[in-house]
Amino acid sequence: MMLESEKKMRKVSKIIDGKRVIIKKPELLAPAGNLEKLKVAIRYGADAVFVGGKEFSLRSSASNFSLEDIKEAVAFANQYGAKIHVTCNIILHQDNLQGIEQYLQALDDAGVHAIIVADPYIMSVAKKLNLKLEVHVSTQLSVLNSKAIKFFESLKMDRVVLGREVCVADLKHILEQTDLDIEYFIHGAMCIHYSGRCMLSNYFSRRDANRGGCSQSCRWYYDIYQDDQKINSNGIIPFSMSSKDLALINHIPELIELGVNSFKIEGRMKSLHYIATVVSTYRKLIDDYCQDPDNFKLSDRYYQELLKAANRALCTGFFDDQADNSKQIYNQRDEHPTQEFCARVIGYDQENQMVIIEQRNYFKVGDQIEFFSPKHENIIVPVTKIINEDNESVEIANHPMEILKLPVSVKLEIDDMGRKVI
Repeated sequence: MMLESEKKMRKVSKIIDGKRVIIKKPELLAPAGNLEKLKVAIRYGADAVFVGGKEFSLRSSASNFSLEDIKEAVAFANQYGAKIHVTCNIILHQDNLQGIEQYLQALDDAGVHAIIVADPYIMSVAKKLNLKLEVHVSTQLSVLNSKAIKFFESLKMDRVVLGREVCVADLKHILEQTDLDIEYFIHGAMCIHYSGRCMLSNYFSRRDANRGGCSQSCRWYYDIYQDDQKINSNGIIPFSMSSKDLALINHIPELIELGVNSFKIEGRMKSLHYIATVVSTYRKLIDDYCQDPDNFKLSDRYYQELLKAANRALCTGFFDDQADNSKQIYNQRDEHPTQEFCARVIGYDQENQMVIIEQRNYFKVGDQIEFFSPKHENIIVPVTKIINEDNESVEIANHPMEILKLPVSVKLEIDDMGRKVI
């Protein structure tokens, strides 16, 4: 057993000119289901983005990336100093073995920073090929303790993505026992089983959860029987195993001080608006804290900003080691934002003070739109006029993807997002 004096202390700050400064800012790792979402994630503050390739990746229903897409993603990320991680996280069956070496070499040649891996064979192949890219142990392997991390360290893995079930006390112990990079989930959907060990989808729908086909059977509704008698009748809601979503927004300062290397956001299948909202909120909180940790005051505004994305009800998951009934969804998906994504900025006419938008959802004259951005604070704009592509004034915007103009006196930036204030 490691003695107290032998614990590895992760130095995250130092005193500069009499002021404590964070010198080990964690990576903010965001999901992306396609190139458009990837570019928004990076513009809104992600240090790295993880994507799924067309091969050897889970989330088969996401718009997974071809090799050409991955090359474009790497080129775009390089412009911002960001990194691309590619999931190669299926559990291989015999018919999945062909082509893995060629695929990994192609990812390396494309400039991918890391692959996220669950199968030991892929780990060994990646290391045997002496690739430049890093090999990260996927959460699919449910790594929950320091001894397992030591094992993967012996295999020359570069990072371990911890299972979502690791509480903060265990996380602290793990970080004291290893110098290996540790990635920790801070936001997104929770698995009702241990990550990577669920077979419900296989049994109920013949879709393999560990080879990219999860049908999310845990989120289905089930009738409940006792002694062959159905007991969820007369208005009693059917049972669901669905968990609330994870949100550790109020624990980010603590996690920064522990020295976690990477904060992971789940959600490759989430919307553009969701990615922009969640990434920008965590980005601002991380930066605000690291700028002046000793005088930082945690405000509720960060949490309230998260609520503007389409989330299920939120909870802290296993963070406090209490995954009890308060973290379960019993009655419905409960997935509704407080504000509705309605516009994406594609230009600004400085001379006429008109913002040019791509319309995403219905709004009308008289509504208010809140524009948010990685470059400025949120701005609420009253809709006093809508000009369509024929330069006609209209009362409503109800044609998705239509290009419109709105009078706005403040210059807005390309890729700013607009939400209708409800």
